[in-house]
Amino acid sequence: MKIQNLTFWALLVFTFSYKVMQAQQQPVFSEYNYNTIMLNPAHSGYYANSEFTLSNQSSYSGIEGAPSSLNATLNLTLNNQKVGLGGGFIRDQIGVSAVTNAFASYAYKLYFGQQAKAPRYHNYNPNIISFGISAGLLNYSEDLQSLNITDDPQFQQNLNGTIPTLGIGILFNRDQIYAGLSIPNLLGNALAPDDAISINSVAYAYAGYRIYTGVFDELEIKPNTLIRYEPGAPLSVDLNLIVNYKNKVEFGGGYRTSSAVNALAGVYLFNNLRLIYNYTLPLRETPLPPTHGLVLSVRFGKGYN
Repeated sequence: MKIQNLTFWALLVFTFSYKVMQAQQQPVFSEYNYNTIMLNPAHSGYYANSEFTLSNQSSYSGIEGAPSSLNATLNLTLNNQKVGLGGGFIRDQIGVSAVTNAFASYAYKLYFGQQAKAPRYHNYNPNIISFGISAGLLNYSEDLQSLNITDDPQFQQNLNGTIPTLGIGILFNRDQIYAGLSIPNLLGNALAPDDAISINSVAYAYAGYRIYTGVFDELEIKPNTLIRYEPGAPLSVDLNLIVNYKNKVEFGGGYRTSSAVNALAGVYLFNNLRLIYNYTLPLRETPLPPTHGLVLSVRFGKGYN
């Protein structure tokens, strides 16, 4: 196991330059489909009832330093669903690098057109435009000295810095069509206390379409896509498909361009609980192992029915 860990570290250091390493891992399929407030503050208060979500992602490979993440968010609906409030905690770790982000978000919704009734098993707002803003703090740290690389001065001092974050987003929903744009961290590393800390400003665009079938619209088929743009990095595109039956069971899969494939399956319990399992398999040559994750959501009030 020690040899395996050393091999992993060697590949990791070779693959990622620690001075320009991404501050956060790319969000996985299940996280941004069931915890969208992490990407877009305009998603605050999107559903008719408030919701708490806890998610994790890890390889469980036994390799020290393998990627892992832990996220918790609270999504509140206020003022007759015109105002949404949210907050979250995000912790990403890979190798000796760790990012911890805490944020609060606010969204205001404009309703337009005739408010068509949502299908029986779904309680989102059919015709809205939502504008969101978020603010928070992000801590970035690298325990470089633990690598015991003595012949390179870049690894002789640990990095640690806390910077403010400011995010914006917009969400559009028209009947079964939805689309969103967001920049979770407009400031990037402009206020970073150390030049060695590189945190890019990443932009997201996503869209999807809900197809309902059955006598009571009990089957939902939802193709959707997510585009991620980061300066200096290749454009990343996710193509996904989710199938839901009566808010009882759910499954899906997706593909990230030249990067990974993923799958998920979940169940709804007691009307108010949802548990999703997801699996991500890297495709290209990489030292990173496959990952497993869980997303547990609690929706208050009438829940998911």
